Amino acid sequence: MAFAQELLLFHFHSTDHVGLEGQYHLLLQQVVMVCLFSTLLSIWLPKSFMLCYIRSLGVIFQGLWLIVTGFMLWTPDFAPKGCSMKKGHFGRNVIKCDDHESLHRGKALVNILFSWFFIGMMVFGVVCYLVVNKVYGVSKVMEDDEEDLTWEMEDRQRFLHRNRVLPTDLEEL
Repeated sequence: MAFAQELLLFHFHSTDHVGLEGQYHLLLQQVVMVCLFSTLLSIWLPKSFMLCYIRSLGVIFQGLWLIVTGFMLWTPDFAPKGCSMKKGHFGRNVIKCDDHESLHRGKALVNILFSWFFIGMMVFGVVCYLVVNKVYGVSKVMEDDEEDLTWEMEDRQRFLHRNRVLPTDLEEL
């Protein structure tokens, strides 16, 4: 419910859905949709670690993108060339661009910024996953005929299923 409400909030938050503010909100809505869909899929697949991990990365990405949006839309020095802060509807300050070319340049810069943050989040997610897998799921020692020890990699699904914190476990705390 929270992700659906957040999606509706950002859909109706923008007064005109155009310009730089509309582009920032459109991209934020896509991140919220990923969180919403991963939550809905986790109802169908409640033991899926990857869905929970994607949702967690999505929530982190939402927070980062909200911070970036705040800085980029409310700091006049970060306005793209040809755009500046002006009075908009209902006396609100908004970033308005002087011409069509400046608006397209500004939207392109927003898309590039979003792409860089997206790539950064994917790298962060993969590195965190590999570190956690290295620390907690590396290997176990098994004896074979009491003579030689062999190292065997744990099965990933078994590791993820065994170490997952379920919502019911959190309620008991």
